[in-house]
Amino acid sequence: MASLNQISPPGQSTGSDSGTTHRSLKRQIGLIGLMWASVGSIIGSGWLYGAKNGVVAAGPAAVISWGIGAVAIVLLALVHAELGGLFPVAGGTARYPHYAFGGLAGMSFGWFSWLQAATVAPIEVEAMIGYGKDLPGASGLLNADNTLTTTGFIVATLLMAVFVAVNFLGVKALARTNTVTTWLKIFVPLFTIFVLAITSFHSSNFTSHGFAPFGAKGVLAAISSSGIIFALLGFEQAIQIAGESRNPKRDIPRAVLGSVAIGTLIYTLLQVVFIGALPVSAFANGWDKLDFPGIDGPFAGLATLVGLGWLAWILKVDAIISPGGTGLIYTTSTSRISYGLSKNGYAPQKFEQLDKNGVPWFGLILSFVTGVICFLPFPSWQELVGFITSASVLMYAGAPLAFGALRRRLPNRERSYRLPLGGVISPAAFVVASLIIYWSGWHILSRLGLAIVLGYVLLGSYAAYAIKKGLPNAPRLNWKAAQWLPVYLLGLGLVSWQGGFGDGTGRIPLWYDMGIVAVFALGIYYWAIRVALPAEEIEREVADVEVVDAGGH
Repeated sequence: MASLNQISPPGQSTGSDSGTTHRSLKRQIGLIGLMWASVGSIIGSGWLYGAKNGVVAAGPAAVISWGIGAVAIVLLALVHAELGGLFPVAGGTARYPHYAFGGLAGMSFGWFSWLQAATVAPIEVEAMIGYGKDLPGASGLLNADNTLTTTGFIVATLLMAVFVAVNFLGVKALARTNTVTTWLKIFVPLFTIFVLAITSFHSSNFTSHGFAPFGAKGVLAAISSSGIIFALLGFEQAIQIAGESRNPKRDIPRAVLGSVAIGTLIYTLLQVVFIGALPVSAFANGWDKLDFPGIDGPFAGLATLVGLGWLAWILKVDAIISPGGTGLIYTTSTSRISYGLSKNGYAPQKFEQLDKNGVPWFGLILSFVTGVICFLPFPSWQELVGFITSASVLMYAGAPLAFGALRRRLPNRERSYRLPLGGVISPAAFVVASLIIYWSGWHILSRLGLAIVLGYVLLGSYAAYAIKKGLPNAPRLNWKAAQWLPVYLLGLGLVSWQGGFGDGTGRIPLWYDMGIVAVFALGIYYWAIRVALPAEEIEREVADVEVVDAGGH
């Protein structure tokens, strides 16, 4: 690991392991670019499908689901805001647990972060194809069961290639492209809300068939299973590209919190107008049997149904722009997370190599290959959303733990934003993250468990190789500081298996199960921060952060 006196001139960093000179990430993004990176990720395919899926799962009480989801995301965003200002590094969510708990925890949460980021872009491509299938020239891309045809697979692959190609232009060009698309992504949902509210809104829809027909379980299940959390996620994109921010300590907290506020407002209003605009015939047989012509593209189909065909066409065009912009920025995020994983010693140093535009090119290529593979095993958008939501929240669960540990070990380190009541909000955020993981259900968590094992095989094999060969970036696994991690993963899986969400056995009654998860999560939280790395060891781990930060200006 480089020392502070090895800082290279701006635009370069010295590779002490090989004596070669490497390019560094270029700090060219301002506040708007950072905020729009997060907003552009939040407003993607989720707004096209989330309102329909939410009401099918919870009835009109889906509005409450969005409220609970928003509170959960705000808690997590507040924690990330302090961490982002404290350590403004590329791939931040993959690196905070590493700084606090060492190699084993860092490798685990780094894998969760990469898995989430790498699989969002193909989700957005699926959404683009699913919503735009009625546009001229777009027929024949989907089978009757919504799986991709051969032609659809080729188109999906080409769209992934476009995401990667734009990223190769460099972060400044990417930020400009994303800013333009994000303005459109904000305008179209707001315009849709306004038009539906003044032309077709029936307040009786909220009570005529029961406000909460599926009770509390439906409200809670909708948060994970219907894509609500998935829709609201994305605020961390400003953190993932923090290594390319002009003024990260000032701008990252503002970008994170501002993006959450914008996204929450838009999504909640969309749910309200979707419920209010539906004709009674659409849910005459119950909210779980919601049906109307064009339901596969919910908002466009609804616009056509209420006589707003022109709005439907606007929505179908936006269905290309909105998910496309999100897929673009998540492709960026994937390469920065793999860059961070390499910095921490869990992946080959090839991922740290940058092209002339300061782009981690090898990570981009891998994100393309991963995206194409993801088109194969998951035919359903909603099934893919459920899987990714779980991976996402596992990733986010690492931040409150790192926050608590770093507050305890480094209380006097400079923070551009210090979270008020952090000692209360941080454990609350970890409990909420654990509950969201639980609500996603056993059928999702069991599959996620296989992905976790795969990650340990891949990253663990490289870490073992790097340690054996004595490579300069070989990680220190720090088993003692991560002793709580296997207990957390296995314990949460056990409660999910015995609980009543998503094909669980149902042996643990509703409410008791959530009480168990909450108490269990609090126990893990205080155990983790107690055994975190000592302050002097954390300082050694973060020394490289200061080198990268100084060398990038």
